[in-house]
Amino acid sequence: MKKLTKARVGEFLLDCGYDFIGSLLYGMGILSFTAPNHIAPGGVSGIATIVNYVCGAPIGMVNFLINIPLIVLGFLFLGKQFTIKTMKSVVIMSFVLDYICVYIPVYTGNVLVAGLFGGVLMGIGLGIVFMRGSTTGGTDILGRLIQRRAPFIPIGRMLFILDAIVLTAAAIVYQNIETALFGLIAMFASAQVMDSVLYGMENGKLVYIISPHNDVITQELMERLERSATILDGKGAYTRDNKDVIMTVVRKTEFFKLKKIVKEVDPNAFVIVTEAGEILGEGWKDINAE
Repeated sequence: MKKLTKARVGEFLLDCGYDFIGSLLYGMGILSFTAPNHIAPGGVSGIATIVNYVCGAPIGMVNFLINIPLIVLGFLFLGKQFTIKTMKSVVIMSFVLDYICVYIPVYTGNVLVAGLFGGVLMGIGLGIVFMRGSTTGGTDILGRLIQRRAPFIPIGRMLFILDAIVLTAAAIVYQNIETALFGLIAMFASAQVMDSVLYGMENGKLVYIISPHNDVITQELMERLERSATILDGKGAYTRDNKDVIMTVVRKTEFFKLKKIVKEVDPNAFVIVTEAGEILGEGWKDINAE
């Protein structure tokens, strides 16, 4: 029992450490780059930025107050465990925003640079928080709640609509359409960097190849790209003939070479290509890595 309690305390402290570091980077992105340059990057943080501009209320406090009713709804409809983790992260982030990040120097130069750097820092910060299964509340809770009532609406599209409303409000308050455009840039940078933090740079292309010359193609893959492959059993729906299907994964920079190999061996090959967001295992990222 004592070991179990110590393990839970250790996990909780580790979660708090990730939340603190992630909140510090996220807060730097907002208070040092986006907010001073009148950029509201969507979500609850964007709303808090607008409120701060209008009446001077601290961004962290506004962020916390907006999240309270959302967290209550999350507790009622999304479960206790999710709510507790979210509440912890929201409290830490609000504290860091108002009592630590306010002492970090502010950048008020090129607005595009501010949007990009702010978005990058925010993306790294959110990625670190999400690594431990926490969330920062806000539109994440709202999106999940709405999806429970309207599951036919994709959550990504739903969050985009909510962010678009915030960006429109920012353009009206700041009386500058460029505010919304730079906010969109910050959001895009944040999303791209966050995906890189969460899923790593070990992404690439997942490729399926169907050809009567699979043996030759596989050999060329191993020799010229130093990539292995898996042979799957397939059957044609029309002819009912048994067919081997090559499944392989390559980096995006290697895909052109793979395409060239297939074209040289069999110009009539059937090739399916899709994105592989994260690849774990031999020759790629260690599956035990954080």
